[in-house]
Amino acid sequence: MKESKWFRAVRWVLILFICVLCLIPFYALLVLALNASSRIFYEGNLFVPDFFWKNFVDAWNKSRIGTAMFNSAVITGGTLLLTVVTGGLAGYAIARYASRYNRFVFGLLIGCMMIPGIINTVPLYVLMRKIHAIDTLWGMVCVCSALAMPSAVFIYATFIRALPKELDEAAALDGCSPFETFWKVIFPVIKPATASFVILNGFGIWNNYAQAVFFLQSRAKQNIPQALSVFFQQFAGAKWHLMAATAVIAIIPVIVIFLVFQRQFIKGLSDGALKG
Repeated sequence: MKESKWFRAVRWVLILFICVLCLIPFYALLVLALNASSRIFYEGNLFVPDFFWKNFVDAWNKSRIGTAMFNSAVITGGTLLLTVVTGGLAGYAIARYASRYNRFVFGLLIGCMMIPGIINTVPLYVLMRKIHAIDTLWGMVCVCSALAMPSAVFIYATFIRALPKELDEAAALDGCSPFETFWKVIFPVIKPATASFVILNGFGIWNNYAQAVFFLQSRAKQNIPQALSVFFQQFAGAKWHLMAATAVIAIIPVIVIFLVFQRQFIKGLSDGALKG
């Protein structure tokens, strides 16, 4: 049934309205970040900032957001790499080698997905102290990997189960070991699974605060949410222009990554929905 011009126009107006509503907070943040320190937000034209670019320089120097961005990048990159490798191998073993033990492990991991990560903080903190991982980036990588592992195994096992076993048999005839079969044959085919996992977990790891506040205690090891929290508490609402400029700097990497990989993100989400 062909939709009418009126219905199409209403749909586009509604989409435009929703987009404008979503962009209003970001525009307000940008206006605050570009206002001079002497200006009160509700004075003058609310929609036109002063274009005071020095706010970003001052925010960068005073908030140490650069160090926090580096720490967040190391934690996020290390966690995704470790979880994709180990979670992919575990998902492959569970999907291709059916046994009571594998089914039990898979069920245990699914059960772990139902437990909020904050509940495990106390035993994790005790364990982290024993292995001297408190206030270290590699320790935070291990924590985030442990929390993301059930999701990774679930996603990879679901995708691999949908693949025909003839792929494994053909690889075995060519002399590939199970390890080589996974990396050379299966893993390239399940790129949507990797994209789905990165989408669902990557931004959460980048913005992790609940665990970071316990395990990253020194300012030199803080991630972005911690650095923003400390910086905001320091000024307690007295310098909105610097606080807004710091927030804008913090969200730039996320926006850039999304714009660069938006096709892969959308494809990963759509393929994940079809597989599910």
